[in-house]
Amino acid sequence: MTSPVSKSFRSLSEKANCFIPFKESIAAYPLPERFTFPFYYDPHPLCLIAAKSLQQYLLTQTDWEHNFGIDPNKKGLVIGKMFGVLVVKNAQGEIGYLVAFSGKLAGENHHPYFVPPVFDMLKKDGFFRQEEEVLNGLNRAIEILEANPALAASQNFLEEEKERSVWELAERKKKIKADKKIRKLCRQHLQEQGATIEQMEVLEEELKNESLRAHFYYKDFSKYWKHRLHLAEQKRDVWLNKVALLKKERKEKSGALQQKLFDQYSFLNQAGEEKSVGAIFRNTIQKIPPAGAGECAAPKLLQYAFLNQMKPLAMAEFWWGTPPKSAVRKQGQFYPACRGKCEPILAHMLEGIEMDENPMLVNPAIGKSIDIVFEDEALLVIQKPAEFLSVPGKNIRDSVFQRIQDRFPDASGPLIVHRLDMSTSGLMLIAKSKETHKFLQHQFIKRSIKKRYVALLDGEIREDEGTIDLPLRVDLDDRPRQLVCYEHGKSARTHWKVIDRKNQQTRVHFFPITGRTHQLRVHAAHPLGLNTAIIGDDLYGRKMDRLHLHAEFIEFTHPVSREVMQFEVAPEF
Repeated sequence: MTSPVSKSFRSLSEKANCFIPFKESIAAYPLPERFTFPFYYDPHPLCLIAAKSLQQYLLTQTDWEHNFGIDPNKKGLVIGKMFGVLVVKNAQGEIGYLVAFSGKLAGENHHPYFVPPVFDMLKKDGFFRQEEEVLNGLNRAIEILEANPALAASQNFLEEEKERSVWELAERKKKIKADKKIRKLCRQHLQEQGATIEQMEVLEEELKNESLRAHFYYKDFSKYWKHRLHLAEQKRDVWLNKVALLKKERKEKSGALQQKLFDQYSFLNQAGEEKSVGAIFRNTIQKIPPAGAGECAAPKLLQYAFLNQMKPLAMAEFWWGTPPKSAVRKQGQFYPACRGKCEPILAHMLEGIEMDENPMLVNPAIGKSIDIVFEDEALLVIQKPAEFLSVPGKNIRDSVFQRIQDRFPDASGPLIVHRLDMSTSGLMLIAKSKETHKFLQHQFIKRSIKKRYVALLDGEIREDEGTIDLPLRVDLDDRPRQLVCYEHGKSARTHWKVIDRKNQQTRVHFFPITGRTHQLRVHAAHPLGLNTAIIGDDLYGRKMDRLHLHAEFIEFTHPVSREVMQFEVAPEF
């Protein structure tokens, strides 16, 4: 049974034929044997041709205005975009391709040449526009209330009352304390005058009553201020409650609108099976679809292909324009589909389609060995090969930890003192006991261990030396990528120094001050860092035979001899 959403999409698809035949002969290029694994791939030659054609269109088109940040003379908000191409075979057996953009382009969902969205939330007479206007009205009402001078006045009055109450109660306490000293002096003075027992008893009674009166007066005074502050809070809360009610209404309407949107986004696969985005994410860790799920280029392309009886052959996505401030994106460079938003959706849409092998299920350490650089009764210094896990992963157990555990079954404790990224080669410390592990870990915590990395960068760096300070956090929508984030990121600092420059490449030393995930890779590639990715960086640069990053030097204090030890192993690049 076809849903109303699919009917709507079909009507859109019938209005515009988005199939683009190749202008040049493609006879020299064999068709892909399997479809692209969307989360790690090398673009097929046909995808490269399609992408080049799309990029030429983006440079020359006059159908719409969007500031990608490429032309310095163009005005307007700068927004880079992810674009996608899908090579397909249509119902007539012709080979061509489809193109799409992620999210909106020039403020719209529809443009000639591109496939339509899975659901057009920006349709003028659609429910989203209507509900959006209601939410905008609530936003305006909240802004007006929050800017009301009466609210500010009531808040200021409450703060003034609080300050005054604190001051007056403190002054009252001072007086109580001073009166207590006076009563003590009275006792001493009467005793020194040789007062009788009866006279002392009379005085004690008077002083006791005076103390009680002071106590009860302070208690009543505190109640008085409590009541006074309560009245001031009530006046302030009259306004805050109005704001809170509007915010509650906005939250409820926003949640209802989001759920309604989830119900509208429905995705097909090659068997014609249809699933809503809500149903797709129901069995994931997130449970609820993230914002923008279904708006990426890949789901749009596949949806159009399935609705028009086209067979998907290969896919690729590239970035166009100025990169976002947080993520590493390069103009014209290809990137995999995002995992947080797209992985569950594509798992359904690509069900039953034979794909390239998932490299994350292949053990990269097969045929590789770990070299022991130094060994004694307390520890090991080893050299980890590139593409070799430090610790067991989600799908693969083979790792430095597993190999060391197998080789030294009597070793106790966590073994791994610090980690290197799977793609990074170089020196690692291994502890044979809990005591050694604790001792070495303490040095890492205190940052007394010295480390030096060597990297080959894909470009020339003008400066000779510097320090990068860019806080990092994980990209929740696309793990394991890291983002630069000044609000939630953890401090990440790296000192660097150029070794040499050759053939449009720069060899540098990295001296990490902190040790965050992908720190050196992001600091090298990010525009606010060196703006030059490490050669072979498949996450932040261009994929090659290996990542040209190597931990070549380490210095630490031995846990037993207390001797300062240094080790250095040169890279193989």
